[in-house]
Amino acid sequence: MEDDQFIDEAAGADALASDGSIVTIRGVRPDDRPGLAGLYSGASRELRLRFFIVPSRLTIAAELDLLVQADTRDQLTVVALDGHRIIGVATCVRLDTTGRMAEIAVFVADDHHGRGIGTLMLEHLAARARRAGITEFIGEALPGNAGVLRMIRDFHEHTRTRTRAGLVDLDIDLTDQPAFDRAVDARDRVAERASLRPLLAPCSVVVVGAGQRHGGAGHEALRALRDFGFTGRLYAVNPSGRPVCGVPVLRSLADLPEGVDLAVVAVRADLVADVLKAAGQRGVRAAVVLSKGFGGTGPAARQRRGEILRIARDSGIRLLGPGSIGVLSTDPHVRLDACLSAVRPPAGGLAVASQSGAIGIALLAEAARAGCGIAGFVSLGEKLDVSGNDLIAYWYDDPATRAVALHLESFGNPRRFARIVRALGRRKPVLAIESHRPGTTPPDLLDALYTQAGIIRTTGIGDMLDTARMLIGQPLPTGTRIGIVGNAGGLTALAAGQAEAAGFTCAPLSPDTRRQLPRGRDNPVDLGIDATSAAIATTAEIVANSGEVDILLLLIVGTRANCPIGMTVALGEVADNHPDVTIAAVLTGGNADVATFGARGAPVYQQPEQAIRALAHARRYAVWHDQPLGRRPELSGVVPARARELIGQCLANGPGWLPRHQVSAILDAYGIVVIPVFPASTGVAAVAVAERLGYPVVMRADGAAGDHPGAVRLDLTSATAVRDAFDAVTATSGRSAGVLIQRQLAATLRLSAGIRHDPLFGSLVRLEAGGRHTVRLEPLTDLDARRMRAELLGAPRPGGHRLPPSEAAGTEDLLLRLGRLAEDHPEIAALELAPVFAGPDGIIAADARMRLDVVGAVPDATLRRLSPAPAARAPAGGAALAS
Repeated sequence: MEDDQFIDEAAGADALASDGSIVTIRGVRPDDRPGLAGLYSGASRELRLRFFIVPSRLTIAAELDLLVQADTRDQLTVVALDGHRIIGVATCVRLDTTGRMAEIAVFVADDHHGRGIGTLMLEHLAARARRAGITEFIGEALPGNAGVLRMIRDFHEHTRTRTRAGLVDLDIDLTDQPAFDRAVDARDRVAERASLRPLLAPCSVVVVGAGQRHGGAGHEALRALRDFGFTGRLYAVNPSGRPVCGVPVLRSLADLPEGVDLAVVAVRADLVADVLKAAGQRGVRAAVVLSKGFGGTGPAARQRRGEILRIARDSGIRLLGPGSIGVLSTDPHVRLDACLSAVRPPAGGLAVASQSGAIGIALLAEAARAGCGIAGFVSLGEKLDVSGNDLIAYWYDDPATRAVALHLESFGNPRRFARIVRALGRRKPVLAIESHRPGTTPPDLLDALYTQAGIIRTTGIGDMLDTARMLIGQPLPTGTRIGIVGNAGGLTALAAGQAEAAGFTCAPLSPDTRRQLPRGRDNPVDLGIDATSAAIATTAEIVANSGEVDILLLLIVGTRANCPIGMTVALGEVADNHPDVTIAAVLTGGNADVATFGARGAPVYQQPEQAIRALAHARRYAVWHDQPLGRRPELSGVVPARARELIGQCLANGPGWLPRHQVSAILDAYGIVVIPVFPASTGVAAVAVAERLGYPVVMRADGAAGDHPGAVRLDLTSATAVRDAFDAVTATSGRSAGVLIQRQLAATLRLSAGIRHDPLFGSLVRLEAGGRHTVRLEPLTDLDARRMRAELLGAPRPGGHRLPPSEAAGTEDLLLRLGRLAEDHPEIAALELAPVFAGPDGIIAADARMRLDVVGAVPDATLRRLSPAPAARAPAGGAALAS
């Protein structure tokens, strides 16, 4: 469900109904009148529930006239289509031209009840309404209209109902965006599981293009399905009709004896469209397109991609690829291997999505070598339809998935991705391989995205799988105290140093614990190369029992004179005796290929640095996981309507940089203070301004010349200093227009902050201090602001002093106000506050620059909608819609 392009509001958006099928939600058009007439003519009891009486033809005609009017700020209407048939309509009408309340009405065709169509229309209607300034829906329903009452109550947690005079009054407060997001995401997960089940857990599969030649994509996919023991019904299609890999072959999809869940398509690129049409006619519900030839940026490639996506949407097929290397599920009830990887890893708890086929193949091979169990693997390919966002929603409730690994080269809707992956991360760890492809997401945007979403960033395939093995089936580290036990000699000391460098504490053990250890050894406990399995296990048990470590790392060096397998067996009992302690082992020097130890499957690594790096990732995830999600606090003195009015007036003169007084007025509407400046055209006037403000003052050249070296003078404490500065500044800047003077503030800290708008990611808030910076995507929570401040200002200042609490709180407040400003007004293309003084006078900007621009349609972070497909070549409106 990834918006790789922006949605055309007129064409509408494809979305998933609660049963996983695809419907289209769009704004109403004048030529929809016949279709809406057909919708009403096919209703019976529902018309009375909609109009509270049995409506006359004149009543319905008047209703249709009202519905097909073009949207305004005071009336908004959306329709739902199944194919080309209108199956639902929802409208809201503002009660007065200046109010924020609108009355809603929803109507769904009788034969489409129970699919969540009304809820989908309300979601899209609410998004449009908020953009028009409407924040409350009201309505009426008959007490007997159980379906509508249930839909309204489930739509939003801030819904109130009240019964009066035989009617039920409905009231929905749309102002709590996080609550609305939670409700939408919960519905999205239900729809995604229904929609992707035919792809990821099919009951029947057909391979189209299964040839006789070994090495052909279709042949190998069919052979993999057969060899892995797919538990469902397996078919193959090839014009020759000759059996392939012992599987009977049909000559065409039309010969299938039943509707099939999943089609694996391995034909030439120019044949894929016809295959998908035939698959849709035969009731296929999902397709994996292995075929290549759909890449490129030219018009022909775009047309070919658009054609197969449109066919898939019209046929109700979820499409994976093209250019995918396939899909894998190790679920014993499914055993699906429709994947071109030559290596199949063991079953386990890690679900993987990879945009790159090559990285996907390498990851599966490394998982098999390292013994990292895989629950499922999905190769996204060109990602025309099924995307990372879809899979995140599916895996959220998947019991076999205990951690998720992602390799994504692009993000269609980053803000939605951040929100849904953050919710997933609260249940299951999410890992990602950093991508450094030229021209991809800028590093600071990617850093903000991953930080806010709680994603574990790994540097490569090995690092990702090492970390996944540490996280799956193991308790998270509850602290940083690490105990190291083994027979590894110098390797033990090396591991201790690496652990300290990674942020762990290899603290001394207590005297009582040391008395229980051989020769009173301390942490790290090196028992020597000749230590027996029993001695190592006993020592590990004592350290684990002590309560003095959060993590136990076991280092084993295998030689010809000892038995590494026996040691791991003995240590497995220790691990199982302490299910609340994070435990890992390093086994090196032996030929034993051991991936885990103990019944709990604690991980075994080949080198200490692998284990320590994985433990560090696990600890950072544990800290993020245990912190609250954060909230969007109420901010005093914020008047969005005032800022909206000012921005509209400024944009009426065209985009560009604003004069300082207009910037100050807009910022003032959000409680952001900029020090007033006063012009002076002569030295005498400058002194008069300085005397009125009180010393010390700051002087800068007026206009663009203020950026010149020497065009700013600080610490002016007397009339003489002001006169001298005036002469110097005007001479340096080469301008005679004069100067700007402002009061100089006492400051503990000097910062800069601002906003930058990205057409895909939305707006970012930036904080800079001491040459370092940090950024976050809006919307900002109080926790985001606290983390930004702590990243740059949490360490003690020179002299050993931390930022005073009031100034720390003021900095966070400024960030939250900038975040709300950016969220409410995406027209702010850039905002620079520099310098910003944090001191006894509060958090005040000395200067501010703002650039406005007309923004396009940033992908909505809330709405459920699939990636856009080209408009269907079908009659618009017309009698066909009424059928």
